[in-house]
Amino acid sequence: MMAAGAGALPGKAGRAMQGADERQILGVKFYTGNAHGAIEKISRGGLLVVPAAPALKDIPRNADYREALLNSDVAITDSGFMVLAWNLLQLDSIRRLSGLEYLVELLKRSDVREPGNTVWVMAGPASAKKNLEWLAEQGIEVPADCVYSAPMYGKTIEDPELIALLQQKRAQHVIVTVGGGTQERLGLHLKRQLDYLPAIHCIGAAIAFLSGDQVRIPGWADRLFLGWFFRCLSAPNRYVPRYWSALQLFPLLQRYRSQLPVQTGEARALIPPEEGQ
Repeated sequence: MMAAGAGALPGKAGRAMQGADERQILGVKFYTGNAHGAIEKISRGGLLVVPAAPALKDIPRNADYREALLNSDVAITDSGFMVLAWNLLQLDSIRRLSGLEYLVELLKRSDVREPGNTVWVMAGPASAKKNLEWLAEQGIEVPADCVYSAPMYGKTIEDPELIALLQQKRAQHVIVTVGGGTQERLGLHLKRQLDYLPAIHCIGAAIAFLSGDQVRIPGWADRLFLGWFFRCLSAPNRYVPRYWSALQLFPLLQRYRSQLPVQTGEARALIPPEEGQ
């Protein structure tokens, strides 16, 4: 019987089997190309997720999060820690594509900027105000009826109000800015419940880093994988435990590599939700 992790071929052999712009990591197919390529892949409709290490480490225990990642259409390599660990363990050289880099590229598209063609799901009224002000400064007009303040979701996500709004608007893009671990489950709920398939972009806190709703992260810091450091400096009591717990991802990668981890019981203490969720 093959040992866990034995199916992950290192180096060139594994890369050839998985394709030049994708890698299967912990059972999830990650897109490893650039932001433009990711946007092109999802623009026809589907669910794009941006798994961060603090949530990804719970993939064996958080069944709903696990299901959302496995049923996504595009998963991008936002986690610098995951990328560094994977490249070290697999002798690989995949690139990181952060949610921030992805969002900056996404907002250049005319179909995303077109009023009424994008619905924004915000983490709350306060976040929405700052984010909308920043978007207006970028020349992006968002009609009031294309902004939805998400409620506090529980373990099971059901949001008939949001479903009804999207069915009515039939927007081509849905940009979800709520916290990691929650937004992926919400995205899957939308994908399954809507009678049409928009491009659902689960970009989490990325816009908050630009709008000032959270600590601003300069482009150079994002490129150097230092976003976590800026967040820890801004709110150490909140973020230091979050990112410390993310270190559990390394032994998980070391054991399972490309394989989906064995599912265990629900996590007793999942990571706390992001602001607004």
